[in-house]
Amino acid sequence: MAEQKPKQGTSTKDFVVISEIRDSVAILKDGSLRSVIEVASVNFDLKSLDEQTAIIGAFQNFLNSIDFPLQIGISSRKLDIAPYIKSLDALTASVSNELMKIQAVEYTRFIKGLTELANIMSKKFYIVVPLHIIETISASGGAGEAAKGFFGALKSMAGSTRTVKTLTDQEFQSRRVQLDQRVEFLLGGISGLGLEGRILNKDALMNMYYSYYNPGHNL
Repeated sequence: MAEQKPKQGTSTKDFVVISEIRDSVAILKDGSLRSVIEVASVNFDLKSLDEQTAIIGAFQNFLNSIDFPLQIGISSRKLDIAPYIKSLDALTASVSNELMKIQAVEYTRFIKGLTELANIMSKKFYIVVPLHIIETISASGGAGEAAKGFFGALKSMAGSTRTVKTLTDQEFQSRRVQLDQRVEFLLGGISGLGLEGRILNKDALMNMYYSYYNPGHNL
């Protein structure tokens, strides 16, 4: 009998779809691009009924104006208040007024008790803006080339996740122009809702994706 070769184990990296991060853009292994916009939150419950109705209507119009796919993600993590408690203890120790010191101690005790009764969560809201490899192939050629590119892209996506497509600087810049147009359009729509949005830079992207694949840890 022929000796069977041992199966090669699957590395954890094989499950990570990101190939690299250039500037503020994540490049996936199939050559697709992603930009991420972090959006500030708004306390909807504190708005009046008319304001809530206006926000819902504006958000509906915003969604209807989008002609490309996107992802809305929410990162919800337990807030670590240990550094805050430590700073309160240091501040309390430096207070000379006895009345102020008692109030500071009571406040610190209240915060500790609150966190023991309920999990204090930190929430961040993201819009992931994609540019899929199929879209770039369709835009760069005629109908015949687009069809070939479409089925070629499907075959590539169905293959091993270990296959990595390397983009040249020219390919990257060409595709980034299309991606940036989408990002600018979304930023304008977000601003129209009265919200602030910022594009995550390279360091912020790395920290976000690292914490996603490694829950409970940051770079």
